[in-house]
Amino acid sequence: MKLSDYAKTLGISYLTAWRHYKAGKIPYPTEQLPTGTVIVDYDPKKISGGVVKVAIYARVSSAENKDNLDRQAERLSQYAIAKGYQIAYVIKEIGSGLNDNRKKLEKLFLKDDYDILLVEHKDRLGRFGTHYIDILLKRLGVNLEVVNLSDNGRDELMQDLVAIITSFAARLYGQRRAKRKTEKIVETLNSKTD
Repeated sequence: MKLSDYAKTLGISYLTAWRHYKAGKIPYPTEQLPTGTVIVDYDPKKISGGVVKVAIYARVSSAENKDNLDRQAERLSQYAIAKGYQIAYVIKEIGSGLNDNRKKLEKLFLKDDYDILLVEHKDRLGRFGTHYIDILLKRLGVNLEVVNLSDNGRDELMQDLVAIITSFAARLYGQRRAKRKTEKIVETLNSKTD
């Protein structure tokens, strides 16, 4: 198939496929015709019984790390291509791994047209509970694939710790304020009945 068709099949841009071709990263036999057209000997039906669709999820904790977010997504895309996966989605999100209300991840979980959820480290998916997410995804017929199983950096863990403390402090002070407000309402109601 033509390089452009190969790129469409994998869900990547033609420019990315061209860069992979020039760098020798396409894992299938390729040849360039005298016309300049690049042909890739790739048939998705021959690979493990069909096309394996993958959803890539990349996340960083803060906007300061946006460059890392793009590099993370690119590394995962290259990994998926090397494995012969068709890329269905590339989701990039900025937010704490402790936040259980990440909109882009939520939308991805509601989709059912991919076979593998691909993340670089398990903490990219979430700081806690990734085992349960894996179990639930399996029930839906989606496998969780973690590329790098080593521990991730301490800096982001510290940011998450600060986020936990901030969240708990806000809840604690918010509850005290709510309690005082309720007491005041009750006091006002009692004074009106007297």
